[in-house]
Amino acid sequence: MRSHLLNDTTAERYRSSVTEGIERVAAKLAATDRPFTGVTVDALAPAIDAIDLDKPLLDTAAVLDELEDVYLRDAIYFHHPRYLAHLNCPVVIPAVLGEAILSAVNSSLDTWDQSAGGTLIERKLIDWTTDRIGLGENADGVFTSGGTQSNLQALLLAREEAKSDSFAKLRIFASEVSHFSVKKSAKLLGLSRDAVVSIPVGHDKRMQTVALAHELERCKKDGLVPMAVVATAGTTDFGSIDPLPEIAELCEQFDTWMHVDAAYGCGLLASVKYRGRIEGIERADSVTVDYHKSFFQPVSSSAVLVRDASTLRHATYHAEYLNPKRMVQERIPNQVDKSLQTTRRFDALKLWMTLRTMGADGIGQLFDEVCDLAVEGWQLLAADPRFDVVVEPTLSTLVFRYIPAAVTDPAEIDRANLYARKALFASGDAVVAGTKVQGRHYLKFTLLNPETTAEDIAAVLDLIAGHAEQYLGESLDRAS
Repeated sequence: MRSHLLNDTTAERYRSSVTEGIERVAAKLAATDRPFTGVTVDALAPAIDAIDLDKPLLDTAAVLDELEDVYLRDAIYFHHPRYLAHLNCPVVIPAVLGEAILSAVNSSLDTWDQSAGGTLIERKLIDWTTDRIGLGENADGVFTSGGTQSNLQALLLAREEAKSDSFAKLRIFASEVSHFSVKKSAKLLGLSRDAVVSIPVGHDKRMQTVALAHELERCKKDGLVPMAVVATAGTTDFGSIDPLPEIAELCEQFDTWMHVDAAYGCGLLASVKYRGRIEGIERADSVTVDYHKSFFQPVSSSAVLVRDASTLRHATYHAEYLNPKRMVQERIPNQVDKSLQTTRRFDALKLWMTLRTMGADGIGQLFDEVCDLAVEGWQLLAADPRFDVVVEPTLSTLVFRYIPAAVTDPAEIDRANLYARKALFASGDAVVAGTKVQGRHYLKFTLLNPETTAEDIAAVLDLIAGHAEQYLGESLDRAS
């Protein structure tokens, strides 16, 4: 079995095995004509359940054949232009090359003696990102597994910087359409059940700063401690960006930590056309970025950035076998000193390969294309009497609802939209997401593929309308 270990004696086997796998995937990508096959759980589960993991196939080709049946054939392919659902982007080739390299070398980014140059590359990318944000010379950060972890770490730092004598007094302020990880983080951090104060949004789905000011005033009046304000730069449902400069002013006024969740909107940091839409982010105390959303990177690739590097000490713990305190004096850079994780992949390499191959403008141009596409999609929806579109896009998200001419019962319209989404998914012709707006069911396009066209959007809208009309027709038949 030593022949399967990757080392100097098995380099040729490594080359042939990986090449065989790459050829299978490349062929699959080239032949994919829709984002999904429509396979159901009930159809696929028995095939996987029947596999005996204690009886290996002992042959790479046989394993790849089996993988075709249980995964590759029915995978959901984000690169397809009619995948329009969640915040999943098609990935750029330099990043995929980086993924292959980092997996084979298998550096661990917790300590210098496990990563060497990997540590310095990650630190260089952190500096590059904080410079793009404008956080200043004392800024720092670390790569994370994703936006949820980044938000958790940022709020941990905010909790410690609040220096309250009681966690029960701490309050976090976030808009009513902020990411669910804010509430999840509050629970994990041991805060009270009512620690997160929900701030209403306007018709544009942006936090209302008048309401925020009122809640901050009330917090102080009640003897509570405003621990943090979470401003969102790219909400998951609407792509809306909270008014960052006004929020920054309030945070300064109330001596409150300002965190910007830019997991989605971080693509604007590289934007050639729309960088001004996140003006004010430079005043944040911490920022979440997800390169695997709008920098076209494979999962996972995220980071949490802070204005004051010293605040990262709240995540520091020294273990004698790993990162003893003496290493700080010896100026040995250990990334575990900043991270909630210990063992950690060299995910930064993917972004490094991308920037060194394409440049920041190359990434920004791709993100600008999907933002432009969203405007075209909004114009299509606004002009189509079959649909109600919620808000003009700021980034690349469209939220809308099929509205039949002859049906006025909102609950029946809800069911028609739910049916249309489910039927579309089952067909495999396209994949769209859903959400609720004021208690009603809506559909959602998250446009992150520059290969998607306005014609694709129009075609998917026709499919949605067709499925909804089919449901309503059958519903009327049943009722008659």
